[in-house]
Amino acid sequence: MNVNRQPISHQTWEGIRAEFTLPALEQVRRRLSELMEDPEPVMQQLVRVFIDDGTFCPGFQFLPGGQLHPTVLILFQRAMELQIPHNYVTVWMVTPSRELAGGRPVDLLKNGPTPLLRALEAFNLR
Repeated sequence: MNVNRQPISHQTWEGIRAEFTLPALEQVRRRLSELMEDPEPVMQQLVRVFIDDGTFCPGFQFLPGGQLHPTVLILFQRAMELQIPHNYVTVWMVTPSRELAGGRPVDLLKNGPTPLLRALEAFNLR
């Protein structure tokens, strides 16, 4: 599936919101301000999605306690180097991948970044 070129449906965003949460950017900023002196460095590293006129942050990037998941940080940094738009990185994270034997990247975060980086590279070539 050429996710990188298709419009993303509201149904996809609602599925992400239901499974992982999809808080607004300002909600995330407020929460991070409660957890740390200066949330700006973390804010700069967030995966964001742009839906209609709003900016949201997929919940799968957060660990319990509010820190960012280190594997998601690595994947997102590489996606930005590859110039994959934020919205498509998010959809890739929750879409079964043939490079991952049908697994979703989000479900394989505990395996570390290496297989996921390979799958991201393959996704970028489609």
